[in-house]
Amino acid sequence: MRKNRQFDYQPRYFDDKGKGNPYKIETKFDKFRSTTANQRGLKNKISNALSDAKRQGDRNIKIRMAVIIAILVFCFLYIIDFDLSIFFS
Repeated sequence: MRKNRQFDYQPRYFDDKGKGNPYKIETKFDKFRSTTANQRGLKNKISNALSDAKRQGDRNIKIRMAVIIAILVFCFLYIIDFDLSIFFS
């Protein structure tokens, strides 16, 4: 009888050194997020939320978001035929 063939196949994400689980799904930004840390207790959650709120974001994104919201509000007011003359005398 003939012997079975053997192949040297290794999966792409296989770690033969044992430095991690090859089946664990983790995004590349998880280590930079503050929300993925183990947060036990109400005090830790509140302090993390306050520190995230104090952190400055990108100013361009804030301006862009304000413009988009303003356009959507004006479109909604136009659709429902809202009369803006009540604000002006």
